[in-house]
Amino acid sequence: MELFMNRNKPQYAKEHKDCGKLKLPDVTLAAMTSVKVYETIKALEYSMKGIEFGEVVLITHRKPFTLPDGITYKHTTKLTDIDCFNYKTVYELGNYIHTDYVLLIHYDGFVVHPEKWQDQFLAYDYIGSPWPVPEGDKHRCFYDIYGNLCRVGNSISLRSKRLLDFPRKANLVWEKDRDGFYNEDVFLCCMNKHKIEEAGMRIAPVEVAKYFGHEHPVPETLEVDAPFVFHKWWGRNEQYPRFENPWTKRWLKIKGMIRPFSFWRQR
Repeated sequence: MELFMNRNKPQYAKEHKDCGKLKLPDVTLAAMTSVKVYETIKALEYSMKGIEFGEVVLITHRKPFTLPDGITYKHTTKLTDIDCFNYKTVYELGNYIHTDYVLLIHYDGFVVHPEKWQDQFLAYDYIGSPWPVPEGDKHRCFYDIYGNLCRVGNSISLRSKRLLDFPRKANLVWEKDRDGFYNEDVFLCCMNKHKIEEAGMRIAPVEVAKYFGHEHPVPETLEVDAPFVFHKWWGRNEQYPRFENPWTKRWLKIKGMIRPFSFWRQR
C-alpha cells in the first residue's frame, strides 16, 4: 500500500516502463456489466494494448464461452438495469479489487491514449472526466451539500481501493440525487463528497481531470489534445473505436428479412 503512504512519489510509472509498455502493477483494469459483454471484452483488450495492469477483470453474471488470455472472469448476480449497476458499483465493486486502485471502464469508454498517463493521477482517490457547468435548472445534482459546484465525476474513472470500500464501512445510505436518479458517480462525487474528504480522501480537480478523461466537450477539455480515457462518442470522441458484436449484426439482418413475412401473417 505504498501509494497511500506516499502520494507524492513522482516517477512511479516511469520506473516501471519496459519495451515501451507502461506497467501499472497496483492498478486493476475492470469492467462490470450484463449487457454488451462482447463489446466490453473488446474495450478491455483495447485498454490493455499499451499497459500492463496488475490484473484485468470482467465482472458479469455468466462466464463468456471465450475469454482472451489476461482477462479474469469474476462472478456477480445479473445486473438487471442501470440502477442495479450503480448500486453494485458503490457497494460491491471493492469485493473484486485486490490492488490499490481500479480503472473502471465500459464498452463505450476506455483507454485510448496510454501515452497520456500521468503519475499525478495516483495522487487522488477518484478521478474521472470533467462535468459541464449546469445551465439554468439542469443538473441540480452537480452540487455538494454546501452548494459548491462539483466539476469531476464519471463512471469511467480511476478509484482507490480505500474509496471503493468506504461506502460500506461508513454506512452511506443509498438514495437518489436531486434530479431523481441513482447515479453512482454523483452519489460519491457530489452527495457524499464532504464525507469522503473528511475521511482524508481526495477527488481530483478539473485542472487535473481534463488530462485524464473526456466525455462532455467542455472548455477545459478543448485545451487538451488527447485524453488518457474517453466516455461516449460525443464531439471529438467520435474518432475513437466502436466495437460491434458480429452475431448481433447478423441477427438484426435476419430479423430484417423475416419482418415482412411476420407482418403479412398478422394481417
